[in-house]
Amino acid sequence: MSSERQYGWMWVEACQVLDQAEQLQRQLLRYLGPGTDAALWEPPVDILESPDGVILLFALPGVAPEDIEVRLEPASLTVSATRRLKLEHPRASIRRLEIPHGRFIRRVPLSGVPLAIAATRYERGCLEVHLAPATER
Repeated sequence: MSSERQYGWMWVEACQVLDQAEQLQRQLLRYLGPGTDAALWEPPVDILESPDGVILLFALPGVAPEDIEVRLEPASLTVSATRRLKLEHPRASIRRLEIPHGRFIRRVPLSGVPLAIAATRYERGCLEVHLAPATER
């Protein structure tokens, strides 16, 4: 195989991988229509299970901790807030925005034993929520 054909094949494959990455990014942002809360995005979440319960780690870069609302319902955990668009310089021109901003809501379905929020912690742009089995009263 000539080196020209080999590099052409690699270029096509690289472009396909970039297209797939772009499609995944677009899935995080969904346009719901005109209005103040028109754009709704969902932050990625890691979910870990331990002997003590469930740990959920939400990636929330640039979200102020005081704006975050965590709500536990019988069948789901809901995290919501608004990531505000913040320009560091008043005369700056936007060239590219890749990190979603605006209002978001992320619902994580829960099943099994009833759970309660044991602890929450926000550090370095990540919200960590610890759920433990609810105690019977």
